[in-house]
Amino acid sequence: MSQTYDLADIKRRMQGAVQSLKHDLGGLRTGRASASLVEPIQVDAYGSLMPINQVATISVPEPRLLSVQVWDRGMVSAVEKAIRDSDLGLNPQTEGQVIRLRIPEMNEQRRKEMVKVAHKYAEESRIAVRHVRRDGLDTLKKLEKDGDMSQDDQAREADLVQKATDQAIAEIDQLLAAKEKEIMQV
Repeated sequence: MSQTYDLADIKRRMQGAVQSLKHDLGGLRTGRASASLVEPIQVDAYGSLMPINQVATISVPEPRLLSVQVWDRGMVSAVEKAIRDSDLGLNPQTEGQVIRLRIPEMNEQRRKEMVKVAHKYAEESRIAVRHVRRDGLDTLKKLEKDGDMSQDDQAREADLVQKATDQAIAEIDQLLAAKEKEIMQV
């Protein structure tokens, strides 16, 4: 089976990593409650990891409060543990099947913690982009080795893959800088 090379597909996959970062950064809130704040949390449910929104309903009854309504009574402690173990620094208070999460006032230390989480998300996205680049370059090398592509074409396409990578990483850095500025704003 001959491998195919598609620069548009590589760019699409890199943009997927950027979109994922936008979603993750949208969940980082600077002191206001937002349902997307807890969406990245994975709960150990029924023997596998599931997103929290697949085991509970998340609502925002007040600007500084999140309410997590767990559907299955047996999952309450698992959801509570997942929230506690997340990097978000939230302290869940359970009342039956409802878990309340007070969003703490953003002090300097809390802002720095959120910036660290944002940096972690950005680095994960950079790694994803680099994996896509590696896949593309491996495909190009294989095509050249199999004689399906000349050395010059391979070098030219590899250069285009690198430019797409640089563009995606620059976009990631811009998103991170904007989010960092938003978090540190008092």
